[in-house]
Amino acid sequence: MFYTFIRAVVRGLVWLINGNAHYENKEVLPKGAYILVGPHRTWFDPIYYALAGSPKKFSFMAKEELFKNPIIRFILVHANAFPVNRAHPGPSAIKTPVKILKKGDLSLIMFPSGTRHSAELKGGALVIARMSGVPLVPTVYQGPLTFKRLFTRKRITVRFGEPIYIDRKQKMDKDGMAAIDDKMQAAFKQLDAEIDPNFKYIPK
Repeated sequence: MFYTFIRAVVRGLVWLINGNAHYENKEVLPKGAYILVGPHRTWFDPIYYALAGSPKKFSFMAKEELFKNPIIRFILVHANAFPVNRAHPGPSAIKTPVKILKKGDLSLIMFPSGTRHSAELKGGALVIARMSGVPLVPTVYQGPLTFKRLFTRKRITVRFGEPIYIDRKQKMDKDGMAAIDDKMQAAFKQLDAEIDPNFKYIPK
């Protein structure tokens, strides 16, 4: 209930601020749980990912420091977030999202690069997808990269790609993970080109 309420409030706010968001290729989204993965280009792209994937509800990782504030902790917990120590993730960084995904009620938003401005994919999303048995859905955001630029009402596009399924029998060794990484990177490039063939991401 809280998540639905917050989503409605956020949807109204971003419409007032920008009002020019477009969500493309939603028909490829699986009916069950999945992991939405994409390049992390701005601090607010996860907000647009979550709105684009509606009515599906999402869970997401948040750095554990945010949970020290009781007010922020209340909001995060009720918005389906769970804490992760980014410096030392530990087993719970894998076990918690796997447990959430296996229940089937929530999907997960993850940025395989970990942080903005990074193109190097990490293995967490792949391992979680394999253990939970859900697909990865490549997604890209194109639009303003700063909060100030949102007010220019420049077009925002979130586009979904075909789900990537990982065989549970597939080895998560260096070669196996590299092959899936390459597939995701290729999907991101293809989605960007489908939105705008001349697109080039320039970090702000």
